[in-house]
Amino acid sequence: MSIRVGIVGISGFGGGEALRLVAGHPSFELVYAAGEGSAGTRLVDRFPGLPARLAGLTIEKWDPESLPKLDVLFASLPTGMSADALARVPTEVKIVDIGGDHRYVDGWAYGLADVWPAELEGKSRVANPGCFPAATLTALAPLLANGLIEPGNIVIDAKTGISGAGRGGADSRFGYAESNENLVPYGLLKHTHMPEMAKTIERLSGGRAAGLVFTPHLVPMTRGVLATIYCRGSATTEQCLEAARRFYAGRPFVRVTGAPPQTKWATGSNLALLSYAADAERNLVIAMGVVDNLGKGAAGQAVQNANLMCGLPETAGLDGMPVWP
Repeated sequence: MSIRVGIVGISGFGGGEALRLVAGHPSFELVYAAGEGSAGTRLVDRFPGLPARLAGLTIEKWDPESLPKLDVLFASLPTGMSADALARVPTEVKIVDIGGDHRYVDGWAYGLADVWPAELEGKSRVANPGCFPAATLTALAPLLANGLIEPGNIVIDAKTGISGAGRGGADSRFGYAESNENLVPYGLLKHTHMPEMAKTIERLSGGRAAGLVFTPHLVPMTRGVLATIYCRGSATTEQCLEAARRFYAGRPFVRVTGAPPQTKWATGSNLALLSYAADAERNLVIAMGVVDNLGKGAAGQAVQNANLMCGLPETAGLDGMPVWP
């Protein structure tokens, strides 16, 4: 079965990762590549390692009203750039929005694929979670669903590689000289991912996410997200680990480990790696989640969502092991 696929924003980091995964997918056929600044250039000139069968594609200017026949469209555009344009895409085209415009928007399913896979099957509009929510919410879900932690006053301390800012980031802090040998907090108290994390915490727990704190940090590495999450709860470490193992039993991309996870364990993959540490006497639970911000945090989860939308095996095109070292 050949499913005709298009990618918008293909020259960015998220779009380029989607290209890599689609190019190796057993059922997806890339027939449309679109961008803005790169429009008119050959795809192979932007990605010299492209498979020969795709070398004839030219990057087109993004125009939702002049699309070729497509089954699935991946949109990897900056927040604020996709809502109006994607509303003009024909309804028969399934869309996965990797950007931030449609998370918890009416008519769009929230694509936290490892937690709610059944809710994505057959859907035509899916909003990918952000990279920080992918790491954080996957780690918190088993604890919230089983009442092992309180939904309020959760503190999230997260670190991300520089590619999380996107290829088009104009701020000099994303350049080598600014980011190397440096550690930078940003988005204090009002980061764009706060609303989706709060809504999902409340949905999982049935309680209120009052007092949620989220502080991201930029670290000098290319890929990876590590979220360390501090919660109130009287569970033991083993209770947390066992709850996560039960919650994700049979889920292909989640690994629950006894040791604190490392970002390199997920590099180049669609894996989410989780672990926990708890001190019941201090009413403290620490949850840890690791993802590749371009994999599970963006294009990997987008392909997983598209597989579910199209009735394909969830793991199609995503079986590759992480890159090591």
